Amino acid sequence: MIRPGSTIGVLGGGQLGRMFAMAARRLGYRVHTLAPEHDTPTGQIADVEVQASYDDLDRIRAFARGVDVVTFEFENVPAAAAAAAEEHAIVRPNGRALETAQHRIREKTFLTRHGLPVTPFVQVQSAGDLAAAVGRLGRPAVLKTAALGYDGKGQIRITGDSDLAEAWHALGAREAILEAWVDLECELSVIGARAVDGSSVCFGPIDNAHQHHILDVSFAPAHVTTQIAAEAIEATRTVMEALEYVGVTGQRSQDGLNTC
Repeated sequence: MIRPGSTIGVLGGGQLGRMFAMAARRLGYRVHTLAPEHDTPTGQIADVEVQASYDDLDRIRAFARGVDVVTFEFENVPAAAAAAAEEHAIVRPNGRALETAQHRIREKTFLTRHGLPVTPFVQVQSAGDLAAAVGRLGRPAVLKTAALGYDGKGQIRITGDSDLAEAWHALGAREAILEAWVDLECELSVIGARAVDGSSVCFGPIDNAHQHHILDVSFAPAHVTTQIAAEAIEATRTVMEALEYVGVTGQRSQDGLNTC
């Protein structure tokens, strides 16, 4: 049990960490945060703010020795940082969950391996790979960076008029994933929580509306059938169990198209 009065370490300094720190302190916990920047949103609320690179594993280890448990506030903290923290403190969720969630190819491969349907995809590591992938999946399609993309960033739609070499270089000529284009009916989110003993609970699905590829409004409860709601919740439970996840998570899926 990590009881009130204990110290929680947060890797990351953004607005999500700030909200986390505010809630934790109201419950009686101390909060330490580590991020490459100074005076971060999380740091303004935390009891202790450490400015250090996520790649500075010695600083990560020292940070972990000074807290009772470590978490991270976004998925782009390097997996090596989580592993270094695990040498000296409990890390929740575990580093395996972080490593899976921060890389689109690992993520989709993981979902496929556990029987969850995903959009057809092909790994792309060169301009030649991209041409072959387009030949396999057809156009339109979406080319995305394998890592570090969010809110519509790090992705390009491939249409019949797209120059593939130009698209490849526009994305930085780095590891990517090509996904088949699907016409989405809606996007659902399910928030679930799983405890150390394996027990779990999920909220009902939430319907997300986007503007320019960025979340604009969420509606709860989602207006979907009972069957769709049950399938979304079951998918969330499957992911949490497979990752031995401990903590709160949000899983997204698209209604009517069997994609995640």
